[in-house]
Amino acid sequence: MFFALGDETRLRLVVLLCEAGPLSIAKLTESFDITRQAITKHLQLMEDAGLVHRIQQGRESSWRLDLERLAKARQHLDVISAQWDGALARLKNLVED
Repeated sequence: MFFALGDETRLRLVVLLCEAGPLSIAKLTESFDITRQAITKHLQLMEDAGLVHRIQQGRESSWRLDLERLAKARQHLDVISAQWDGALARLKNLVED
């Protein structure tokens, strides 16, 4: 999941999908200077990580962000952040003593 989020283009896709809701490849591509094929590859990688889902509507498909999966990523980052805060506080105490 974090590998999928560790790319600037994919992070921008997350932001777009958060702001606008489900979007087609055509709409997503309008915001980038890369090809539809490149956007599709990014979305497929994100789909493999469980971050987005394809919604088929007739001949057109759109992509929707999985907010629950994104919330899980946030929970993991919150745990890591708390651990770092604790480690930095212990380091500060050592340095100041």
